Formats: sequence, structure tokens, C-alpha cells
Amino acid sequence: MLSSHLVSILETVLFISGEPLAYARLAKIIGTDVLTVTALLQTLTEKYDRDEMCGLMLIMKDNKVTLATKPENTAFVEALTKSSLQENLSKAALEVLAIVAYRSPISRAEIEAIRGVNCSFTLRNLLLRDLIERQDNPDDQREYVYFPTFRLLQSLGLRSTGDLPDYQALSVDERLKMIVDSPEASQMEQENQEKEIRK
Repeated sequence: MLSSHLVSILETVLFISGEPLAYARLAKIIGTDVLTVTALLQTLTEKYDRDEMCGLMLIMKDNKVTLATKPENTAFVEALTKSSLQENLSKAALEVLAIVAYRSPISRAEIEAIRGVNCSFTLRNLLLRDLIERQDNPDDQREYVYFPTFRLLQSLGLRSTGDLPDYQALSVDERLKMIVDSPEASQMEQENQEKEIRK
């Protein structure tokens, strides 16, 4: 049986942090190992799921975890955060954000193929706002792939991208794949690579 004191410490550390923490870092802070941290997180998740009076949950992604609000309170979280998010983001930025949320990991070329316009400026702004993150593309070292961040999930009151409306259908929509694989998309990708080389 896990110590309730350790669960309490873990919850406190996550609350004070306010940002995602790696399991390994949590283990070091608490003075235990990653397996124990994983078990503690499971205990804390079950505690939040059982307690209807608690408005918190955990978001876990890539061996990192952060404290967030429960999906059933989304409407109230939106009242506080979504209006600000929409007021400060252009229509283009919201479109790119939706594409990244539903289709990640996705490259800039694929995003531009779906939207039909250059998205480098919009992607840069979303990166600066910490709403998306980028990693090296394992299939092409010349470009990055983009993912939604913890902050985006927190802002939308979601546990994971799988909780997005119609995620299962839209994340695998073949019509988008046809657009990405079209000759026009390939031409746009080539033009963008040539522009990057000339910079």
C-alpha cells in the first residue's frame, strides 16, 4: 500500500509547479524511484476520479505529468480562459491550432497542404504562446513535426487530445491525407524548402 503522505507530497509538488514535470524529476524531488511515482500518479488519478467534489485531474504525456481541471468543468474553465485565447488569436492561428491538435504529429508542409497557404509565421506565434511544440521529424531531418502542448490542453479543459470533439473520426480522415499527398502539396513543400535555403 502506498503512503498517503507520499500522495499528498506529489499533489503539492504538482500544484506548486504549475507546469508539466517529468516522472524522473518527481522521483528525485520526492526521494523515491520512477516506478513508485508511476504508482502514486495512478493512486492520485483514482482519487480524483472517485471524488465528485474535486475539480482536478492529471494530464500525462511523454512521461510527464501536470495538474489540470476535470472535463466536466470545461464550460467554466472556458469562461475564464477561452475568450482570452480567442481574442488574442487570429482565425488562421485557430485553424492551425485545430489541425495540430487533431493530426499531430504533423509537419509544416502537411499543415500548409491542408490550409493551402504558408503557415510559418502562424506556427512561430503559436510556439511563442506555448500552445504547440515542435520536435525533429524522424522521417525527414530537414523539418519539424508539431504537437499540442500541456498548456493548450489545460486551456481547453481536456485530459488529452482524444477528448476533442469527433477526435476519432477527424484524426484519421482520409480526405486530409489525400490533400497532404497531392502533387500541389508536394510542389508547395518543395517551394518552401527552396525559400528556407535562400534565407
